[in-house]
Amino acid sequence: MPINNFEGDTFVAFLDISGFKTLIEEDPKNAVEALKSFYQIGYETLPGPGNIEGIFVSDSAILFVRGNSDDDILSLTDLMGVIRTINKEMLKKDFMLSTAIAFGKFGFQNRIEFVGIEKNLLYGNAYISGFLDNENGKPPIQPGQCRIVKENLPLEVLMRLDLSDNNNLVLSLTTTRDGDEGHYYFYWMVDSDNEIERFEKRYTSTYRLKYSGMLEALKGDRI
Repeated sequence: MPINNFEGDTFVAFLDISGFKTLIEEDPKNAVEALKSFYQIGYETLPGPGNIEGIFVSDSAILFVRGNSDDDILSLTDLMGVIRTINKEMLKKDFMLSTAIAFGKFGFQNRIEFVGIEKNLLYGNAYISGFLDNENGKPPIQPGQCRIVKENLPLEVLMRLDLSDNNNLVLSLTTTRDGDEGHYYFYWMVDSDNEIERFEKRYTSTYRLKYSGMLEALKGDRI
């Protein structure tokens, strides 16, 4: 279904298939499967509750909320619910995503179409903020992570996220991380906030194992 033009203040999410460039180089067939899964899951999930729509380009997707403009919390939680679904479905296919969410101005315009050519215009600080945070944010976003850029968030949203509302699942799974003052992190992969600490320990351990493996490879049989 084509996307109608949009312009306004809203939440925008930038999703990216983790490690896609490496996948293309090492396993092109699996890279194609990653794209097929990504597009099919997006097609089956969207439009989501609150009129969440998406534009899929190569290994990335831009999701935005068209509805609920008078309720920022509802807009955000609807978007996070869709992101949770897409991530879980991709994980079943053994693919990981990284996701950055931002709030602000966003615009989408359908442009002139010719045979074999389609032009679309994306603009606005929310789109740029989400894209840059996913690509070059500090600290660097890791595979599987979903985080919300604090800058430009409405005051009500900041207050609700700081409260860690246990009456709302996605808000209860959203919190800050030590050493990062600029983001909230959404733990879509767990079912309760009680599981967050355990997940973080397991996730950190995988990076330590990866580092140990690198050391062994560097040493080889010489040391």
